Amino acid sequence: MTLVIDGRKIASKIKEKISLEVKNLVSKYGTTPTMGTIIIGDNKESELYFKLRKKASSEVGIKSEHYRFSGDVEEGEIIEVIEELNSSEEIHGIIIQQPIPEHISLRRLLLRLSPDKDVEGMTPRNLGKLMIGEEDIIPCTPLAVLRILEHVNVQLKGANVAIVNHSPIVGKPLAILLLNRNATVSVCHVFTRNLKEHTRKADILITATGVPGLIGREYVKEESVVIDVGISKTKKGICGDVAFDEVKEVVSIITPVPGGVGPVTIASALENLMKLYKRKVGEEK
Repeated sequence: MTLVIDGRKIASKIKEKISLEVKNLVSKYGTTPTMGTIIIGDNKESELYFKLRKKASSEVGIKSEHYRFSGDVEEGEIIEVIEELNSSEEIHGIIIQQPIPEHISLRRLLLRLSPDKDVEGMTPRNLGKLMIGEEDIIPCTPLAVLRILEHVNVQLKGANVAIVNHSPIVGKPLAILLLNRNATVSVCHVFTRNLKEHTRKADILITATGVPGLIGREYVKEESVVIDVGISKTKKGICGDVAFDEVKEVVSIITPVPGGVGPVTIASALENLMKLYKRKVGEEK
């Protein structure tokens, strides 16, 4: 029988641990862990994700501050705010909410963001440490995928893994994480020929394309593990990359959309924020 992973339960366990940590550390140091979020423009999906993360933060005792800008804001103005937040004693971690307008370079913003306040693990230093096996602040979605695989005790050593995404936010850092755990990883993307040939060999298939129902039954190996990171809004509602009902019949473990990777990604952001906070107050190095 196929195991359908409940991401909300996994996220709840992570948040329970964080909530206890927050209570103990606030009592000990007298400062509340605080997340600063920079929001540029008006994107409904981005706004929803921010609200969900703010709600989750509140549930565990983490304070949220946000800094809103119109979609036509100059890049220099955003950089000024980033530098102010970098030096703020009250802000322990920063998220630049994506997507951002095309006239603003995310790369340049990340170059100005202090690695010591980089909640999403996207600065060059944090990605570089991941590359050489010194995992520190791990990008939130890859960390969420790892937490899910750990939760269900999936063996990574020696496993054949296919990742359908090669973005610097998901596919690339996730590939490095899995290579660090001795998996054999294939990274697929829009120019990959014969996608099925790669996905059908995978013991673990992780997809994050944003194409609704792309991965049908014919794309998966029987008794494999399927992690659906994709999310799309359609006339029928929210769905992922995977044709869930048909794929569920042949695999051993699968994540649903919604309620799979998403809640764990939010919990992973809180986990990263707490790591940065503990370093700031001297609880960790």
